[in-house]
Amino acid sequence: MVSLKDIAIACQVSVATVSKALNNHHDIGVQTKERIKQVAKEMGYFPNSAAKALKTNRTYSLGVLFEEEDHSGLTHDYFVYVLDSLKSTAEQKGYDITFINACKTRHGRMSYLEHCRYRGFDGVIIVCVNFYDPEVLELVRSNIPTVTIDHVFDGAGAIISDNVRGMRDLVRYVYGKGHRKIAYIHARDTAVAVTQCRLTSFYKTAEELGLSVPDEYVREAPYRDTKAAGVATGQLLDLADPPTCILYPDDFACYGGINVINERGLSIPGDISVAGYDGIKIARHLEPRLTTLKQDTERLGRAAAEKVIDMIERPKTTLTEPIVVEGVIYPGNSVAEIPRCI
Repeated sequence: MVSLKDIAIACQVSVATVSKALNNHHDIGVQTKERIKQVAKEMGYFPNSAAKALKTNRTYSLGVLFEEEDHSGLTHDYFVYVLDSLKSTAEQKGYDITFINACKTRHGRMSYLEHCRYRGFDGVIIVCVNFYDPEVLELVRSNIPTVTIDHVFDGAGAIISDNVRGMRDLVRYVYGKGHRKIAYIHARDTAVAVTQCRLTSFYKTAEELGLSVPDEYVREAPYRDTKAAGVATGQLLDLADPPTCILYPDDFACYGGINVINERGLSIPGDISVAGYDGIKIARHLEPRLTTLKQDTERLGRAAAEKVIDMIERPKTTLTEPIVVEGVIYPGNSVAEIPRCI
């Protein structure tokens, strides 16, 4: 293994000068610094991460807690893009990421917090979990800098999708197309902040627009559950006075509804209009191109990484108030324009 002393001998400078050059100190000449870096590269030098951690009291590693209820993991259409942006941003700033788990050892099972301390993470990003899990609460309340996505805890950083505005924009868009009979299939767990924000915003926006929403127009189906979304769609289509447009909890679930609509020989948007939520890529390439609220996954991931690194490197000056990230309507062609008299 190449050492600082080896580079110092090759460059005929002191070990201290080599250290300053590799750490970008400003009290040595630019030419000397570049020459030392070039020689270090040619010699195959890499800094010892353990030694660096001892010197800086940091490991330059971040833990990511991500557990999806449906066990879709890293194939999840929405979160995979959030995580990709998070990873890219962290790496650009010199940090590695590792997924947290409640792992088993010879001495028993580790909690999330114990795993974080075992790995020596400088900070943690919580992307998708049961936020009311006692182990999650224990982690958030620890002294490890923590940022959550789509949930707010006191004392932790938070990156929030603007679900209230997103649902409002989606309902107003559909309303602007002439629809007055708008149904909403929402996710089943209304205790989850994302679900509750969207559902409340749906009702509030309908009220502002003077729309009547019959109870039978609001149904439940878990996120990403095409079967349940299909069943709920069938129930809406069977009503004596069915809706002209159905909103779904996410784009993936929406395709469960589309399948049932197609099976009944109905056309989209000729006979019934549909709209999703999230803006996954495939929804923009299949026909009908799905009308949806496209979330800014790149910004969500980037903001989460930047916030937790700020909390690590500038703990005294970094505020932990939530950062709200807005989405945009992707028009698609799954929502028909209908006469305003309907």
